[in-house]
Amino acid sequence: MAERSFAKEVKKLKMGEGETFTSEGILAITKALLECGVGYVGGYQGAPISHLMDVLADAEEILSELGVRFEANASEAAAAAMLAASVHYPIRGAVTFKGSVGVNVASDALANLASSGVNGGALIIVGEDYGEGSSIMQERSHAFAMKSQFWLLDPRPNLPSIVTAVEQGFDLSEASNTPVMLMVRIRSCHVTGSFTARDNKRPPLTVREALSNPQRDFARVVLPPMSYAQEKDKVENRWPAAKAYIREQGLNEFFGPSDGKVGIVMQGGMYNGVIRALQRLGLADIHGDTEIPLYVLNVTYPLVDEEFLEFCEGKDAVLVVEEGQPEFIEQQLGSILYRAGARTGLSGKDVFPMAGEYTGQVMLDSIEAFFKKSAPELLPAQRRAPNRPDDTDVPDLSKTVPIRPPGFCTGCPERPIFAAMKLVEGDLGKHQIAGDIGCHLFATLPPFEIGGTTMGYGLGPASNAAFDGGGEKRSIAVLGDGGFWHNGLSSSIGNAVFNKSDSVTVIVDNYYSAATGGQDVMSSRADNATKSTKHPIAEAVKGVGVEWVRQIDHTYDVGKMRDTLKEALTTDYDGPKVIVASSECMLNKQRREKPKVAKAIREGRRVEKPRFGVDEDICTGDHACIRLSGCPSLSLKTLDDPLRDDPIAAIDESCVGCGNCGEVADAAVLCPSFYRADVVHNPPAFERAMSKVAGRIIGWLQQRRARARLEFSGAGS
Repeated sequence: MAERSFAKEVKKLKMGEGETFTSEGILAITKALLECGVGYVGGYQGAPISHLMDVLADAEEILSELGVRFEANASEAAAAAMLAASVHYPIRGAVTFKGSVGVNVASDALANLASSGVNGGALIIVGEDYGEGSSIMQERSHAFAMKSQFWLLDPRPNLPSIVTAVEQGFDLSEASNTPVMLMVRIRSCHVTGSFTARDNKRPPLTVREALSNPQRDFARVVLPPMSYAQEKDKVENRWPAAKAYIREQGLNEFFGPSDGKVGIVMQGGMYNGVIRALQRLGLADIHGDTEIPLYVLNVTYPLVDEEFLEFCEGKDAVLVVEEGQPEFIEQQLGSILYRAGARTGLSGKDVFPMAGEYTGQVMLDSIEAFFKKSAPELLPAQRRAPNRPDDTDVPDLSKTVPIRPPGFCTGCPERPIFAAMKLVEGDLGKHQIAGDIGCHLFATLPPFEIGGTTMGYGLGPASNAAFDGGGEKRSIAVLGDGGFWHNGLSSSIGNAVFNKSDSVTVIVDNYYSAATGGQDVMSSRADNATKSTKHPIAEAVKGVGVEWVRQIDHTYDVGKMRDTLKEALTTDYDGPKVIVASSECMLNKQRREKPKVAKAIREGRRVEKPRFGVDEDICTGDHACIRLSGCPSLSLKTLDDPLRDDPIAAIDESCVGCGNCGEVADAAVLCPSFYRADVVHNPPAFERAMSKVAGRIIGWLQQRRARARLEFSGAGS
């Protein structure tokens, strides 16, 4: 089950001509695809684009009614390869995946696609994940567009602009026979707004219809000598056609006065931040009308020389607002000015940071620095923008708010795996451990501090290959089920089998691609009407030749996890060893179970919910349980007892009753202070009566013990 269902929202996709469509960005993109007559859509989930995949999955019925094929691909490479349908057929196709990492995975297919060129419009919707909210390495997709000659759109972050960009992307692709990349940033994916809808279009040629009339074009096969002709075609035909279309159709936008002493050129995605900074500087009003000429690059590659030179005419200086590094756009614009012999000064990374996200404050400070340098007379005596904050100092909260690193969810079934690893580490010493992309990467942080390198989705075991030739200790790699099916089976497990690697791989099977939003994978245990599930990972690794395989179906059994890890690290078997550790993702389990439990309680049915606690009289206060568990629900509590200075462990209300804390205490032979209490909702009359009897007996025993307690008087002589 996905993190979020769009079953209700997708009904809006049926809206027609003239209706007002209100939604967030990802739903608007889906509607725009249908309005443009797309023939097939594919992709791979990953923030910030994972919800777009969820929308498409929930809208499969609407897609099929229009004859649109939807595929949830096994990887970004598989998604990009889908666009081959647009090479030989006049069918519009779109695929989507996460920014630079997805582009990297898909690079082989994308490079071939760009070389051959396309017949139907081909659109790659990339969720650019750059800046402080990112979970990946800081790179930009722009470099790939330049390398392979894709055209790159970066629309202004509002729904009408994004919807228009989808249509323009298909049109530009067809006008230049070149695939187009549409970049939507995190804010664009989740921005809310409205636009005027149009009727959905059935594709003029569906993929099903194309199958009955196969076509091929020898000139589009990427083999010598055709590949040399394709490169020439890019430069002599496709490039000029793209620039002409961008200029003639006005894909880039101009705002503000037509002339001025200075101007600002920006990526479309930076428009809102620039306008807000100008508002705060008193150079734009609350409606966004600006006193400064603006040139908005909704197409950031290729750049149109003539447009830029016309914008610079009569200006002393121009500022380039380009988030990320290297400064590809600024360098190219500088080259255009130099070749034209223009005297306009160019500013950019001299006032903006070279790298990092252009937050509101960064935008404000940098644009103000540009005006102070190039046109100080344009700045008012003081910032007079609406909603301007006062001049009081903002307190440094980093000194009062503790740093909270990311970590596993409460009850996460992956936590006991790493608790077991810590126990094994205590017995056998430290081992070389490689991590992978996924939730289990949180184990590299306190309290576990296990694992290190992350070379790519599904490449954890492969990144340990240099250590797998035999040694005093075996290397360990951790791989998630999502990564396993994405790339791990062939590139990591198959690689280990082929090279007779004497290594240990722990495959964390939580039933879903949990890190990307809880989508089903091949090994998911749930029924899925449109996808094939219930394919065991253990059987797959055996199928590629792994002989030493152990399946653990309850990861919360810390003792069993510990013993299995020890066996893998000490066995005489010389070859790859795989432990498949399976338990359902607690977050997904709670999403499914909580509504059912709440409904049962409302209906008056008996419901029993386990809760755990810590016996204050038994807890020793050494906190080893916290260091070996790290559960967010396990915290500290100070007692009123003057004879006990150290705080004890305590479990708060967020506990989900997974039992991990007690299992860890038992496996590590810690103090037996954890207890389980079953909370019963809507108990029957007999159970309530028995509870009252038990309460009276316990109360009598407590009073008896209190009477026998030794007490000391305060008097003495």
